[in-house]
Amino acid sequence: METRRLGNSGLMVPVLSLGTGMFVPGDIFSRNSVDGAAADRLVSICIERGANMFDTAHTYWDGHSETLLGAAIKGRRDKVIVSTKAGHPSDSGPNDIGASRHHLTRAVEESLRRLGTDYIDIFQLHVFDGLTPVEETLATLDAFVRAGKIRYVGVSNMPGWALMKSLAAADRYGYPRYVVQQSYYSLIGRDYEWELMPLGLDQGVSAAVWSPLGWGRLTGKISRSQPLPPDSRLAFTTGIAPRVDDELLYRVLEALALISADAGKSIAQVAINWLLQRPTVATVIVGARNEEQLVENLGGAGWALSSDQIAALDAASLVHPSYPTAFYSSVDRHRYPRPV
Repeated sequence: METRRLGNSGLMVPVLSLGTGMFVPGDIFSRNSVDGAAADRLVSICIERGANMFDTAHTYWDGHSETLLGAAIKGRRDKVIVSTKAGHPSDSGPNDIGASRHHLTRAVEESLRRLGTDYIDIFQLHVFDGLTPVEETLATLDAFVRAGKIRYVGVSNMPGWALMKSLAAADRYGYPRYVVQQSYYSLIGRDYEWELMPLGLDQGVSAAVWSPLGWGRLTGKISRSQPLPPDSRLAFTTGIAPRVDDELLYRVLEALALISADAGKSIAQVAINWLLQRPTVATVIVGARNEEQLVENLGGAGWALSSDQIAALDAASLVHPSYPTAFYSSVDRHRYPRPV
């Protein structure tokens, strides 16, 4: 498995990593879930194939995802990279949310306990907190880094202006800089390219891509004539998943189908591989409910689309950007960084 440098840090990460959001004990939630035995097997397959980075979060199924991941990596902690997040509500209290010192301190300590480890390789803010001063958040993370409980820090789903404000504060006060932004990015969701990608290129912040298959839309199970399967993740999360124009979706799926047949790869593998050719992308977080899905998704790495195939996918998935990005397309391109 190819590895890439994570931002401006010295940490190398595999280009594919496993998201563990569906690691749930079977007696709690059975739909599309992965229980302890299955989680252990999926983790083993990833380690064997070099995709030894695992992403979870403090609030995935009330911490059960972290607990099952911790059990799965027991005895082989030195062979894996663990990424977790905090910031979503962990309870109903006014301080059980966000990036305050109060909430992050509790969240980190609880994550360490559930994961059964004394350090977290990559800790990310799960959502943007517009109430807590960035200096308070960074000082809290700095204390954990100095204590050896966190090694690298990052963000997820954060607006570009807020990320830049935090990076500037980190430079000003000598706090750890964010080296990764976990972002939604796919062939049917390219908004990341408009502001966050140029920022990442300029500031040395890599992307860890979540939902690379557009919440299950790019698996090959959907087409103009084929409705959404009732057991799909997208059907289960209707109202949560990002909206996509039907015509854009079908146009991308048709381009994927042609390239899939030409390359001898599945539609999902082609969609994942396209992401691996994009600037700033360090790792793509894939999900899987079983071994078959995992092996297929891991097959998205280890090869490369041709330049013509990439161009065809670029054209099929292109959406006119919003202001101000669209405005700069009409002026001197050399004065405004446009990575794609």
